[in-house]
Amino acid sequence: MKILLVDNGSLEPAATLGLRGIARQLSERVGQRVYPISLLHSHKVPAAQLNDEPAVIVEDFLRTQIDDGETDFVVLPLFFGPSRAISEYLPGVITKLSENNPKLRVRIASVLYRTDETILAQMLADRVREVLTTDFARSEPVRVALVDHGSPVREVAQARDEIAAQLAKELGGTVSAVAPCSMERRPGAAYDFNEPLLETLLAQVPWNSGPVIVAQLFLQPGRHAGSEGDIAEICARAINVSPTLRVRRTEPLGTHPRLIELLAQRLADVTAAD
Repeated sequence: MKILLVDNGSLEPAATLGLRGIARQLSERVGQRVYPISLLHSHKVPAAQLNDEPAVIVEDFLRTQIDDGETDFVVLPLFFGPSRAISEYLPGVITKLSENNPKLRVRIASVLYRTDETILAQMLADRVREVLTTDFARSEPVRVALVDHGSPVREVAQARDEIAAQLAKELGGTVSAVAPCSMERRPGAAYDFNEPLLETLLAQVPWNSGPVIVAQLFLQPGRHAGSEGDIAEICARAINVSPTLRVRRTEPLGTHPRLIELLAQRLADVTAAD
């Protein structure tokens, strides 16, 4: 059995290097090699930017392994919610490969968020408390905007909203409000479930003044959650419009130590029947 830790993939080298770091830690935790593989994109990053080790995408990796005689795989999705990348694209790749390899067995573990767990909210609460401790006085009312990328899939937005509600319970009276929002969305009323956008929220009273913590529901910095990413730009524009607004962003969750615990549990769950 080969274990794949799978993300969506990125053209940012830091995302692939971060994925590899998580896979190494998980390998040590479970005592088996875990392969860091992306669904798409990362194979286009020059190997020189990846410590001279080229990235491999899922379809190419599976083909090579099948050619070497391997037929049993477990996929651990590094996704918060049921993205179409996991619910549609990956099963499509598996179906295509199965046509000439009837013995192929690929089990896909649950995504990171499950309704019967609060571990992601606990991890986010840890990140928020880090900012509260270092940047904001306890006497000030602090609001928290929980932001994800935004998705065309309603269930992904619903997962974010549920995590926000859990986060509010975890933080209790240490903050004055917690609100979910999206970084971006597709046009059209059919995608209104992504509202409010972060930019819209930070323009509204009372979110346009005083201290606000933007809790980033992202695993890797990349071009969205990085120091000079899209979210940082959105926050900078909001501050420029409302100078009394003070914004701090949490670190992404990919380096949180409990992520390894969560992934190890997902692996145990999917292999329990073996």
